Amino acid sequence: MNTKFINDSFLLENSFAEELYHTYAKQQPIIDYHNHLPPQEIAEDKIFGNLTNVWINGDHYKWRAMRTLGIDEKFITGAGSEKEKFMYWAKTVPYTMRNPLYHWTHLELARYFDVYDLLNEKSAEKIYHETSEKLSSPEYSCQNLLLKVNAEVVCTTEDPTDTLEQHQKLAKSNFGVKVSTAFRPDKAILINNNGYNDYIDALGKSADITISSYDDLGDALKRRIAYFHQNGCRLCDHGLDQMYFEKFTESEIKAIFQKKRNGHAITDEEALKFQSAILLFLSETYHEYGWVQQFHLGALRNNNARMHQILGPDTGWDSINDYPQAQKLSAFLNALDSKDKLTKTIIYNLNPADNEVMATMIGNFNDGSIKGKIQFGSGWWFLDQKDGMTKQLNALSNMGLISCFIGMLTDSRSFLSFPRHEYFRRVLCNLLGDEIKRGELPNDMEWIGKLVSDISYNNAKNYFDF
Repeated sequence: MNTKFINDSFLLENSFAEELYHTYAKQQPIIDYHNHLPPQEIAEDKIFGNLTNVWINGDHYKWRAMRTLGIDEKFITGAGSEKEKFMYWAKTVPYTMRNPLYHWTHLELARYFDVYDLLNEKSAEKIYHETSEKLSSPEYSCQNLLLKVNAEVVCTTEDPTDTLEQHQKLAKSNFGVKVSTAFRPDKAILINNNGYNDYIDALGKSADITISSYDDLGDALKRRIAYFHQNGCRLCDHGLDQMYFEKFTESEIKAIFQKKRNGHAITDEEALKFQSAILLFLSETYHEYGWVQQFHLGALRNNNARMHQILGPDTGWDSINDYPQAQKLSAFLNALDSKDKLTKTIIYNLNPADNEVMATMIGNFNDGSIKGKIQFGSGWWFLDQKDGMTKQLNALSNMGLISCFIGMLTDSRSFLSFPRHEYFRRVLCNLLGDEIKRGELPNDMEWIGKLVSDISYNNAKNYFDF
C-alpha cells in the first residue's frame, strides 16, 4: 500500500479518473498564459539558495494563513531571518488542512524536490536543509525550475511603461521555454488612483509623446500596444472590480481628462465615464491586433487601510467583492460586438455567486467565428482550489461547452506554483471519472481522454497566437 500523502492516486477516486489523468493529462506540456513572475529573474536565471526566497517571500496566500495563526509580522514580511520565516511557515502548515495551501505545499515539495514528508515543526529542519542544498545548485535555477515542470509557454504581466528588456533578452537566448508578456494598462484607466498624473507623465515618456490631451493619451497607449506587439505580446489583462459601461460623449471624456491633468478632483461619476471610454478604446485596439483580452473581475482590494499603509498593495489584505456584474458586462461586450470589434476574451470571476452569470454571458457572444472565442476563465485567486475549480467546471459544463475550455493558469508570483496545473488536471479527471463510474458519461476513454487532453493543453495551444 502506498502510504505517501502525495501519490499517484492523489485526488483520483477511481480507476477511470486514474486512467484519464495518467494517460491523457499528466504528460501534457504547460501553457501558463497568465502569471506575475518577474521576467528579470528568468532572464538572469536566478539561483534562490533557499526555500524561503522562492516559496514564502511574496506569497500573500501563505502570509494570510500565518497571520491568522497569530504569527508576528516580523516572521512573515519583516526582519526575521530566512530560516526563521520558513520555520514559522512549517509550524503553520498542519493548521492549513482543508485550505488549498496544504495540498499545494506538499505537491510542490514532491514535484520540485522529491520530498514526500509532511511539512511540520518536526520535519522543518531536515526539509529546509535538503531543499536549500538543491536550491543552491544551478540544476535548480529559475529556468530549470520551469523546465522541470514541462512548461512550454510562460506569459508574465507588464505595465505599458515597461521596456520589455528582459523579454528581449530571453527571446535571444537558448532557453527552451517561450516567455511572453501581457499588457496591463490599469494605471492608465483608473483615473482616481493616487499618483495618476505622475503615471501619465511616465507613460508619455515611454511612448515618446507629451500627453496633454485625451487624444494624446490614446496615441501613447496605441504606441505602447504596437511596441508590445513587436515584442511578441498577444494578450492584455485588466484587474477591475467590475466592468465599466457608462454613457458618455467624446467631449465629456476630453474635458474630464483635462480636468485631471490640471490637478482638479474628479467625481466618481466622471471617473466611471472616463474608465468606460478608455476601456472601450483599448478593447477596439486589441481587436485590431488580434490580441486576447482578459478581465479579472470581482476583487475588493486593500481592505485594511492600516496595513496597506505599512506594507503596500498585494500583501494579503484583499477579499471577494459582491459588485453586480451582469448588466455592465453585457453592455460592454455588446458595444464591441455591435461594431464587430470584440476580440477573443477571457472573463475571470472571483465571486462564486456569479459563476452561472459568467457561464451564460460568454454564450451571448460566441458567434461561431472562433472555437471558444469568449471564455469563462478558470477558478481565480480565492477560487483556484478543489471546490472553486469544481464549481467553475460544473457551471461551464451546464451552461456551455466544457470541451472548448482553455484550462488552468497559475496567476502567481511564485516559481513553485506550477503544480497547480497538475492539481487542476487531477480535479478535472476525477470529476469526469466519477461521472463515468456512475454511468452519467459513457465509458469511452478515447473520446473523454481527448477532451481531457484538449482542456489541459490543446485548446490553449490553438487559442493563443504565441
